[in-house]
Amino acid sequence: MIPVFGSQVGQDELDEIADCFDRQWPGSGPKTAAFESEFARRLQLPNLVVLNSGSSGLYAATVLLGLPPGSDIVLPSFTWLACAHAIVLAGHRPVFCDVELDTGNVTTETIEEAMTPNTRAVMVVHYAGLPARMQPILDLGLPVIEDAAHAVDSRIGARACGSFGDFGVYSFDAVKNLTMGEGGGITTRNPEMVERAHLIRHSGIGKSGFDASAGGTGRWWEYDIMESCHRLLVSDLNAAVGLAQLRRLDALQAKRRRIWEYYQEAFADLDWLVRPLNAEPGDRHSYFTYVIRIPNRDRAAEALYQQGIYTTLRYHPLHLNRIFKANTILPNSEKLNQEALSIPLHPNLSDSDVEKIVSAVRSLPDTW
Repeated sequence: MIPVFGSQVGQDELDEIADCFDRQWPGSGPKTAAFESEFARRLQLPNLVVLNSGSSGLYAATVLLGLPPGSDIVLPSFTWLACAHAIVLAGHRPVFCDVELDTGNVTTETIEEAMTPNTRAVMVVHYAGLPARMQPILDLGLPVIEDAAHAVDSRIGARACGSFGDFGVYSFDAVKNLTMGEGGGITTRNPEMVERAHLIRHSGIGKSGFDASAGGTGRWWEYDIMESCHRLLVSDLNAAVGLAQLRRLDALQAKRRRIWEYYQEAFADLDWLVRPLNAEPGDRHSYFTYVIRIPNRDRAAEALYQQGIYTTLRYHPLHLNRIFKANTILPNSEKLNQEALSIPLHPNLSDSDVEKIVSAVRSLPDTW
């Protein structure tokens, strides 16, 4: 079975992990700090605070906004559930908006249609790695959490996606363009919020026992608990994988782009298939997933599965999930729910895999 997502890991990652073993320190430490520094430098970010997942990053960012309890936060319905969970767990209400049919991204128009008198912030997702149009959204004047989980290599002009909002959030889980196995990160231009992010990451501890002893204060086993927080630390084993991936990211991205461009050309003549959009001139796509829109989507997915090609839909619209009790109709998200399909796109695909996928997709009308 050809998987729909995949990361490419090997000897470079093993060498970095072996160094953790040689140091006899697998917990959060020097590898984590090195990844934070190198990632921020590559993306020209002011900082990065690594956490145990992108989901934790969304939660931390929502908490750090410091909104009044029960605030409404507008977010796309067509996204991963962690976005809505972060809002609920931080004590606020998710309000779902629609997305553009051609991009899967929110716009000022879809956001404004969902705004309420209690709206206090917006969460933006760069769907599939295609940059959302950020400046008009920033012009709304609301705090913005920028979910760049799909967009680790995406740019709007010269600036990295994740650097436009009040907070930017990244994901480094097993299927992302840059993997740690599990991990995520948060960035912000506000130095006070960076300190608070570190606090939240480490169970709300303001001064560790090590810091106390290093300062010569005595009683190094004591520490200050500043607030009640989850423990969101990532291990150096995860960061070691991330460091190796970061050095290889250009090559991994080049492979993704080659496959993307091959698909774009191979499907150009199919009038029954809608291809995803490329980034605007001067911007950059991350090519996280290749999402087509086709008739008879469910039958098509089954036909591809029978040929050994795994596909999926990213994502089932959140407003259709009963847990959120959203009494709304979002036509584009619901249309995508019926027509959209992610086909395999990742650096582990061989040329023969790609040819098989193209041939199978082109022959789908024969199965209808």
